[in-house]
Amino acid sequence: MSTHSAPTAGAHYYVPQPSHYPVTLSGGLFLLALGFILRINHFAPGPWFMLAGAGLILYVLFGWFGAIIRESVTRAYGNWEDHSFRHGMVWFIASEVAFFAAFFGALFYVRNISVPDLLNLLPNHGWTLYPDYKDLAWPASGSGPAAPQFTPMGAWGIPALNTALLLSSGATITWAHWGLLKNNRFQLNLGLFLTVALGFTFLGFQAWEYHHAYSELGLTLGAGVYGATFFMLTGFHGFHVTLGAIMLTVILFRCLKGHFDAENHFAFEGVAWYWHFVDVVWLLLFVFVYWL
Repeated sequence: MSTHSAPTAGAHYYVPQPSHYPVTLSGGLFLLALGFILRINHFAPGPWFMLAGAGLILYVLFGWFGAIIRESVTRAYGNWEDHSFRHGMVWFIASEVAFFAAFFGALFYVRNISVPDLLNLLPNHGWTLYPDYKDLAWPASGSGPAAPQFTPMGAWGIPALNTALLLSSGATITWAHWGLLKNNRFQLNLGLFLTVALGFTFLGFQAWEYHHAYSELGLTLGAGVYGATFFMLTGFHGFHVTLGAIMLTVILFRCLKGHFDAENHFAFEGVAWYWHFVDVVWLLLFVFVYWL
């Protein structure tokens, strides 16, 4: 990719030179998927294909994003590109909203429709499709004497602490943004550092919570529909927090190198939007998965 000076008024949209990164990324994704399929079918080369695919993907991420960073700091982008980036980030977050909405919808359906409907099929109503069904209310574990036994995860303790951590991280990244707008680099860097620290601390406590669930509560991914919905929702959220914390770390190093100013800082804003989205999803998780 080449670097150009910032487009002047009326100039054409900046178009980089042809790059091998899209094809290389496709190859990495193919090898990763192929390796996974081979692995679950017990073919010995599977893990090696997965490792090669992951390596190619990491290579592309470092190379491609590095090229975009170089183009940004050399002012290759103008207002058109900035607007395009913002629109793209909005649509990306909208797709993430739809992703989590599907899982919350599944949780709502199970808790408020499936379980009550199964109660209407109990033997005291004359007939049933599930004679061994035993759960009368949420959280449901399944049917029959072999249904998994578990203790539901409470809201207070680690979940409440993690809520405080994420809410605090939303405040610190906003404070960092204010510092950027005022050209206060110390406030910017300190706010970002605190946000990164809070994000990784959240992940550490979530790992501890998962260990507690598996080792002491009997709450696993196979613990009925409650276990499945619990780990799918909190697990995917934890994955998004991991991505967000990594992105924030990259932005922190860029800020320490002097990148961004009050007028040119889309990358910072895009990651901040993503982090606020992660915060909102966690609040919904805390209420509907842990508390209610």
